[in-house]
Amino acid sequence: MKVTDKDVAYVADLANLELSEEERRGMLRDLNSILDYVDLLNELDTSDVLPMAQVSDLYGVDALKEGSERFSYASRADVLEGLRKSLPHEEALANAPDADEDFFRVPKVIER
Repeated sequence: MKVTDKDVAYVADLANLELSEEERRGMLRDLNSILDYVDLLNELDTSDVLPMAQVSDLYGVDALKEGSERFSYASRADVLEGLRKSLPHEEALANAPDADEDFFRVPKVIER
């Protein structure tokens, strides 16, 4: 599947980007180059390659461990440390220049 100039224009519009004609041509070339490389990678036989949760192991981890044990260093206990009370809702909104009962109101910053 190739990216078309229409696709680039559509995504640029979604991102609210103004691309020159030269930038659009460059983006079109670059995106198609990436897709061509992915197609090239898809030609490789990866049937004997195990899926990975991480691309690298932490140094000193026993490589003979399997599955989630191998990456046990990457998790921690779900403990709330230093828990303190939240600011009361009314107090948080008290000094807001513009607020309703629940939220801060902010000016619109993106215009079309």
